[in-house]
Amino acid sequence: MLLHIPDVLTQEQVAYCRQKLEAAEWVDGRVTAGHQSARVKDNQQLPEDHPVAQELGELIVAALERSPLFMTAALPAKVFPPLFNRYQGGQSFGNHVDNAIRQARGTPFRLRTDLSATLFLAAQDEYDGGELVVEDTYGVHSVKLPAGNLILYPATSLHHVRPVTRGARIASFFWIQSMVRDDGERTLLFDLDMAIQRIGGEAPDHPSVIGLTSVYHNLLRRWAEV
Repeated sequence: MLLHIPDVLTQEQVAYCRQKLEAAEWVDGRVTAGHQSARVKDNQQLPEDHPVAQELGELIVAALERSPLFMTAALPAKVFPPLFNRYQGGQSFGNHVDNAIRQARGTPFRLRTDLSATLFLAAQDEYDGGELVVEDTYGVHSVKLPAGNLILYPATSLHHVRPVTRGARIASFFWIQSMVRDDGERTLLFDLDMAIQRIGGEAPDHPSVIGLTSVYHNLLRRWAEV
């Protein structure tokens, strides 16, 4: 499932992030790439242990916890501390698949990467190119979202970032270990939850709401790992 989650950050939060990032020291993005990814990765990145990365990462995780759509879609067990990258001057990231396991540098924290996420921090008209292109069983999807919006997709997907030919593409990226590791099962739970919410909104006293909610939780009980 590839899902656009709007307004994860407010415009005030986006402006605060940009102010902090503008004053930070960026390094070669290949420092966090695996062997294969390093061959096709050309961007800049904020070091994982940079104080700005840690502060803004906490801000983003708190915002995710306040997003009902994110929580419903991801069913997160763990969220990797958000990282930050910048593409400019023709930089790009060729086709790759994210590593199955990620460990936060210098810590025992690690997770299985069930889902990948990109949170856009630059406005769409600030740069040309820079689309995130995700390939899945339904085809090829090109993604370029407004600042503060997030794209969520299976970490098993082949994906790349097109060259940025004008301006700078600034984003946060991170991974999620879900309580439900199988993408097909997560998608079924998401669709069911959305249907329950629609019925509950239109007919809150309808007996189907309780019945479908029971089905949802019994499926979650069957599939979840906590």
